[in-house]
Amino acid sequence: MSTNVFMGAPKALVRSIALAAVFSTVTFTGEVAAAVTASTSSSTAFTSSINKFTSTDFLNGVWRRTAGFSVPATSAAIAAFKPGVQVKFADGQVRKISKVYVVGKNISVYVDGGLLDGGKVGAPRTVSTVVASTTAPVTTTPSTTAPSSPAPAPAPSTAYSAGLNSFTNADWENGIYRKAAGFSIPDTGANKAAFVVGASVKLADGQVRTVAAVYDVGAHLSVMLKGTVLSASAVGYPKTISVASTGTGTTTPPAAVTPAPTPAPTPTPAPAPAPVVSDGSGINLVGVNFGSGVFDPGTVPGIYNKGYTYADESYYKRHAGLGFKLIRLGFLWERIQPKLGTELNAAELGRIKQSLDYAQKYGINVILDMHNYYRYYGKVINSPEVPRAQFAETWRKIAVAVSKHPALYGYGLMNEPYNTGNNLWPQTAQAAGQAIRKVDSSKWIMIAGDRYSSAFHWQKYNTSLINDPWMRDPKNNLVYEAHQYLDKDYSGTYRDRAETFAPMLGVERVKPWVEWLKANKLRGFLGEHGIPDFSPSSVVATDNLLAYLNANCIPSTYWAAGPRWGENIMALDVTSGKHRPQLAPLQKHAAAKRTCSTIGPL
Repeated sequence: MSTNVFMGAPKALVRSIALAAVFSTVTFTGEVAAAVTASTSSSTAFTSSINKFTSTDFLNGVWRRTAGFSVPATSAAIAAFKPGVQVKFADGQVRKISKVYVVGKNISVYVDGGLLDGGKVGAPRTVSTVVASTTAPVTTTPSTTAPSSPAPAPAPSTAYSAGLNSFTNADWENGIYRKAAGFSIPDTGANKAAFVVGASVKLADGQVRTVAAVYDVGAHLSVMLKGTVLSASAVGYPKTISVASTGTGTTTPPAAVTPAPTPAPTPTPAPAPAPVVSDGSGINLVGVNFGSGVFDPGTVPGIYNKGYTYADESYYKRHAGLGFKLIRLGFLWERIQPKLGTELNAAELGRIKQSLDYAQKYGINVILDMHNYYRYYGKVINSPEVPRAQFAETWRKIAVAVSKHPALYGYGLMNEPYNTGNNLWPQTAQAAGQAIRKVDSSKWIMIAGDRYSSAFHWQKYNTSLINDPWMRDPKNNLVYEAHQYLDKDYSGTYRDRAETFAPMLGVERVKPWVEWLKANKLRGFLGEHGIPDFSPSSVVATDNLLAYLNANCIPSTYWAAGPRWGENIMALDVTSGKHRPQLAPLQKHAAAKRTCSTIGPL
């Protein structure tokens, strides 16, 4: 597929599949975790079944790694399961809900206390909210006798102390976040167990704050607090910070504080990962590409918000409202890593994380798309200037930075490789995939095809992609990404406005690729397809194409959407806001009953 340039931007391909539920790890252990709530007398208010799915992450709908479970997202369940509400399990124990996430047809509910036993409280058993019929619930603690009357609130005492990270940059000073109340500490097991949402922490100057959010990425924890920005000179490195007891006496911040603002994207790591789970409710099969992050490729790294930009929150809200819950998000290698072999650029990484945050807010799953055509500053990978190992290492660093974000659905290794030289793309893709797997064992890895990923030409150029057994192993969660346009030169430029398209043209063009997937028991993703707004026949062909892909459980993302497309003939978002005829088939198939539990046609 040739290159289509709009505002200097090469045509991107997107691979967006959505089937993950949102999860955020919250671990309660030691003094903070000792409390498991029990009511003195309670009755059930609402009862729900627990989802049945079992995987490496779930046992009978109960999360294996932290205290949580999954239930169907009925309107009654959404109304009943709220943070602070108590729930009663089949074994009689009562826990308090700490967090709730609604994604698609499921609710992920997190509770305080230790891990739940899926064998005792999971499906086919039920879980119920409870209403206390006497006074407030009693908190069971390690003490042997319960007080006959409420004890006075104890003053905070030190339960666990941790050293702050020492780094200082534009966003941090002595490990203290400059833009909101927060600090950074090493990502140790003890720190993760102690610094949890709702815990009280005591700072070096004596003040006590409540933990509002905890983000775990790579080797660090970012802990956000309620209240105003902290003073790095007063409480930052080399001082320590301590978890105080759960007493309520003086655990509030100093007077006249305001709630902590939402952390800025650059320094604030994303929440814990959404595991790739097939829960039987069906996956999203139709999505769109947000391509403005790859505009102006001739000026790299370039200037943000001048030559290129990323979609703001309004675009995520709009497309979620249109029914699209899959986004293929394009970025350029030179922008996230301006110099080969160095650390990732914090500002560009922050923009990508902000995009993931927007996606999470609207229940959208994101595939990151390195939109570089097998090149870095114009030099092909495997050349002396761009060693294969550096490409793999860059993807490892990206995975370290974003793998735990709940909106991340997968990694698109490379947009439309072409003229790769001596057919070295298979080995290159494998090296990058294996580097990612050192960090992230579960999320999808999208492997594009050579020759601009053309589905029609797939069997001529890409059969060697699976020569190595690792590339065929279903446990590796690999997805083979193709692109396909309908015009006579396969480019997606649609220069001939008089061209018409046979109703089954789209199906015929992707069939060679789909048949190859079926023959080899592999998964597929159509990362790019698009049609012009002036051609009614192309709308019919796209309708048939999407029906064929959906029947084979192959997700697809339309090119293109998002900001700065002007009046582009293929864009879903145009400056004038005029009707886009392409929307009809996309929305039709996005809204179709979801019967695919995983990516096919495997």
